[in-house]
Amino acid sequence: MARRPHYHVYVVELADQVWNAARFRRANPDYQLGKPFVYVGMTGLDPDVRFDKHKAGIQSNTYVRNHGLRLLPGLYEKYNPMPYEAAREMEVELGIALRAAGYGVWQG
Repeated sequence: MARRPHYHVYVVELADQVWNAARFRRANPDYQLGKPFVYVGMTGLDPDVRFDKHKAGIQSNTYVRNHGLRLLPGLYEKYNPMPYEAAREMEVELGIALRAAGYGVWQG
């Protein structure tokens, strides 16, 4: 019997200070002033649990650990849960869409 889909994409709002990182700026040449900075990831865990792990330094992204403010469920809840391959694809697609909308984006 197949396992129920349990993967999630998630979006974390990052503090404005992340813009001071040259690597982040280089990844976002078309950033529109005033738009949020975000991290887009995927996980087999509940997004709240994954965010807590980032903040605790457990398998964390540096930008989320140091600049993560909160999850932005309005940007991802409608997609979850999903199978693994769909989550991998959606992580990329969501990052591209947010970047096209002027967000500063870092992807996991």
